[in-house]
Amino acid sequence: MRPVSRRGFTAVALAALATVPRASAAPRQTRGASGAPARGGAASGEMRGMWVATVTNRDWPSRPGLSVTRQRAELTAHLDAAVRSGLNTVVFQVRPTADALWPSPYEPWSQYLTGTQGADPGWDPLGTAVEEAHARGLQLHAWFNPYRVAMHADPARLVPSHPARRNPGWVVTYGGKLYYNPGLPEVRAFVREAMLDAVRRYPVDAVHFDDYFYPYPVAGQTFDDDLAHDTHGGAFPDRAAWRRDNVDRLVRETADGIRAIRPGTLFGISPFGVWRNAEVDERGSDTHAGVQTYDDLHADTRKWARENWIDYICPQLYWNIGFGPADYAKLLPWWADVVQGTGTRLYAGEALYKAGDPAQPAAWRDPAELSRHLTLAQEYPQVGGHVFFAAREVAADPAGAMARVIADHYRQPAKPPR
Repeated sequence: MRPVSRRGFTAVALAALATVPRASAAPRQTRGASGAPARGGAASGEMRGMWVATVTNRDWPSRPGLSVTRQRAELTAHLDAAVRSGLNTVVFQVRPTADALWPSPYEPWSQYLTGTQGADPGWDPLGTAVEEAHARGLQLHAWFNPYRVAMHADPARLVPSHPARRNPGWVVTYGGKLYYNPGLPEVRAFVREAMLDAVRRYPVDAVHFDDYFYPYPVAGQTFDDDLAHDTHGGAFPDRAAWRRDNVDRLVRETADGIRAIRPGTLFGISPFGVWRNAEVDERGSDTHAGVQTYDDLHADTRKWARENWIDYICPQLYWNIGFGPADYAKLLPWWADVVQGTGTRLYAGEALYKAGDPAQPAAWRDPAELSRHLTLAQEYPQVGGHVFFAAREVAADPAGAMARVIADHYRQPAKPPR
């Protein structure tokens, strides 16, 4: 998904995946006849967001071990850059690898703060981010990764008190990383409560998941959940259906928890942009992507949107207009159709990080490419705005693509959706 130096994938790796013949908020709405708006995703205001990735110090902090003063200054600088760019929402990654950017009773402090997992950074990044964002008129969406435990495969490198070390049976090693096993009910209960702790403590405007559920496939490797499947999967026709049900349960249970703890807080998910290719499923998009969330990540993202289990969906449409395997101009209307007649809002995830990158298709070397995405979206009333990956590029804007978006579309301020 999002590149990490995301989520992760580098920009080159994400491109390779595609080329292989591969937001205070309103309560959750109900669907169709029960009172949903006529246009799926329609809401007052406009989403203008950016992701702030903390995994591997991608966007913030610039490196681990900085002083509290420096970390605070870098964080508020990103918030100020969002305001200067006409944005109104910041999606802040607060649980990158089964850790925390707040004083969690469930999981250790993130190593990306101090360089040492579990070490107290001497301040509360999430609490500060909520306060400083709101002071600037920005919404703060707390971004969680549910199942990733570590960007390495050695449990001994985790702090001894880490839940993954206390419960080794919860963990699967796959693709050189550690993951919690989504097939275990006790894992789902734990990660849900660990994430909801932040909702109890802070007036976040939304809970936000990214695209990592079951991990992206790694050639020649198998995600070993045999024991969990043997114990819990007997009622399902195949393992894939059982895995999708596991992810469905996490989504529904998290939504219920958010409503119970802090009514009015939204729940949004930002999946990989392709649900299924039409050549596999006639309901799918006219794409030829090498990854499909339904089949490979076991995430039925289309169902979540159509059933209104979530308040918004922000697919990562990280391709240019005209890109053969996954054309932005084909995926955007497909997603607009998915949310039509539901209470689920649609925002488009935009690959600002690709702008000007010589490793990307030629279209990305045109600073106007992203502006054209926003122009195209104006044809679809279901599209309620855009979120840009990521904060580093919003601030630096090396190719001038963000400046073009601002000039063409963001000259006037916009309130976030409510």
